[in-house]
Amino acid sequence: MSIREPALASLQVRDCMHTGILTTDASTPLRTVAKLMAAQRVHAVAVTEPNNVRRPWGIVTSLDVAEAAAGGIDETAGQAAAREVLTVISDDPLDHAAQVMVEHGASHLIVIERGTGHPCGIISTLDVAAAYAG
Repeated sequence: MSIREPALASLQVRDCMHTGILTTDASTPLRTVAKLMAAQRVHAVAVTEPNNVRRPWGIVTSLDVAEAAAGGIDETAGQAAAREVLTVISDDPLDHAAQVMVEHGASHLIVIERGTGHPCGIISTLDVAAAYAG
């Protein structure tokens, strides 16, 4: 058996990410966020500070929505959001993003543009799977 370089090492995050990022205020009802997710067919929405929409402090995923729905919980985006915002740089190797996801049990990472430090997209485990599949 030979050892090969992982296929993901030759790709950068920007090669596989979804550009753009949907955001919401922390006070937005989670049901409204769920409607946005369904309408836009996305699985994650960044939660931002009201005075600085370029700096997400949380992220709501479809799993957070499902958890609230299963528990009959009525909460806001801020209450449901994961507090640890995990980020990668757009020119990071894709295998690094995959490793961050594995280490933190995260399905989505916010992608930051190195030059500006601002969010420029999101990468998900499905994006990594598509790249891995070739």
